[in-house]
Amino acid sequence: MKRDDLTEKLLDIKREKGWSWKHIQEEIGGISPILITAACMGQMKLPKAQARKAAELFGLSQAEERLLNEAPYRGSIPQMPPTDPLIYRFYELVMVYGTTWKELIQEEFGDGIMSAIDFNMTMEREPNNKGDRVKMNLSGKFLPYKYYGNDDGVPEYGFKED
Repeated sequence: MKRDDLTEKLLDIKREKGWSWKHIQEEIGGISPILITAACMGQMKLPKAQARKAAELFGLSQAEERLLNEAPYRGSIPQMPPTDPLIYRFYELVMVYGTTWKELIQEEFGDGIMSAIDFNMTMEREPNNKGDRVKMNLSGKFLPYKYYGNDDGVPEYGFKED
C-alpha cells in the first residue's frame, strides 16, 4: 500500500464514522495534535506507540501500521502555486512577507534559518466580534550557517555578532 492510498483510507473512515480531527487526536494522543493530523495526511511519521493506537482506532493492518511509522516523502501540494484557497493564503503570506521575515530573523539572530524540523506549531480559534480569527504560532530553532574554512578570527557560525 502507498502512503497516498493509506491517507485516502483514513479520510474515508473519518468521514464514514463522522469523526473530527479533535476526536482522532484525543484517541491517539502522546504528541502534538497537529503532528497527528499531518501523519494521517501522509506528511509526518507517527512514533510506534501512536501508530499502534492509530491502527487500533482505524482498524488497520500491521503493514498499514508500519507505514504510519515510516518517514514519508513530504510535500503534498501537487502544483505551485497551490490552487486551494486556504493553502494559497499561506503561499501568499510567504510571497508578501517572506523577505521581511528573513530580514527580521537574520537581524535578530544572525546568518541562518529557522528550522522546520526542530519546530513547534499550535493553532487555535481566537474569538473576535468582527469574526473569529485563526491564531497560528510557529516556533523553530534558529540554525546558523557554518562558515567553513574560517581562520583569522572569523567566527565558525553565523550567529549575530555584537
